[in-house]
Amino acid sequence: MDTNHVVVIGGGYAGVMAANRLSSRQDVRITVINPRPVFVPRLRLHQLVGGTHDAIVDYRDVLAEGVSLVVDSVTGIDAGARRVALADGADLDFDYLVYAVGSGTPEPQVPGAAEFAYPVATLEAAQRLRSVLFDRAMSAPVTVVGGGPTGIETATELAEQGRSVTLVCGGTLGPYLHPRARRTARRYLTKLGVGLLEGPESVVTEVTKTSVRLATGTALPSEITVWAAGFGIPRLAAHSGLRTDTVGRLLTDETLTSVDDDRIVAAGDSSAPSDLPFRMSAYVAGCLGAHAADTIAHRIDGTEPTSIDLAFQAMCISFGRRAGIFQLGHKDDTAMGLYFTGPAGRALKEFSCAASVKHLVTEANKPGSHSWPKDGKHRPQVLRDRRAAITTA
Repeated sequence: MDTNHVVVIGGGYAGVMAANRLSSRQDVRITVINPRPVFVPRLRLHQLVGGTHDAIVDYRDVLAEGVSLVVDSVTGIDAGARRVALADGADLDFDYLVYAVGSGTPEPQVPGAAEFAYPVATLEAAQRLRSVLFDRAMSAPVTVVGGGPTGIETATELAEQGRSVTLVCGGTLGPYLHPRARRTARRYLTKLGVGLLEGPESVVTEVTKTSVRLATGTALPSEITVWAAGFGIPRLAAHSGLRTDTVGRLLTDETLTSVDDDRIVAAGDSSAPSDLPFRMSAYVAGCLGAHAADTIAHRIDGTEPTSIDLAFQAMCISFGRRAGIFQLGHKDDTAMGLYFTGPAGRALKEFSCAASVKHLVTEANKPGSHSWPKDGKHRPQVLRDRRAAITTA
């Protein structure tokens, strides 16, 4: 029996799920390449900053038996030669490649942000911020920039500990939340003593060592500025000559196959199916990782891969260790008017965080078991409407 070498670039939710799903096949050998020797449950990074979780899981606990782990970084992909180059100078050949490099800290375009603000999107960044906070007085003013889940959770985690925190949204607080849930979020922030700045006047125009300047010209005192305004995508695919979208996600068709090479599939935050990427989340990453593995299995078997079909159910935000909002959503990833708050919301958030890792463990023990709710209507219709618009134009 011929053995196909599947190389997975990235050991996050998507990469681990893809590797585990293929692990039961006798005709496949799997290598996961990751720059660090531990799995990072990124949903816990704000807790690492606050000192309530270390945000680390041993790969032996989440990777299926028989999957090889190479601790290194990929510096280039040679699609024609089916080879990846590693930072240590070695090359690794593949028959199929899973591109699951994920996302990380964006390159801030705001003057001073790169020099004076502390990102929180990676393990190393969160650890550094934790260390900085440990060395500063509890009374030191902290400004968190970014009104999405990461910004909210980091701000509330620190405020609950008694720190003086201002959350600068740069726009809408919790853009995904239903308006009624957003009002609840504001109440939680107020209860924790978090200063909140929303709307266009909360756009940050400059970061200095001791302040954050807003579009209004106001300078907020800030001894520690946390940058939680979005995520950046590694440029590995573009640098390797593969087509990407404008932010660097690998362009694929609806089966998650690269538009340039049918031996390369993408999953997670770094994938852009039909140039219409899904919302970045651990939930989506796990589902796309599983589907990417299924696409490879179809290729090996000589059968036709299927299109990704994925519906959204909810998103959740913690407000410290005592409260949370669990926002239910429609299949098209828009918020319902139904949501859970308080201790129930916090419990559901904690369940979701634990489940994101548990799904990987379950897949490692029983490959092929991971499933997810389907949409079937919304995404195909969006794609049809877009094609019709292009044809008309």
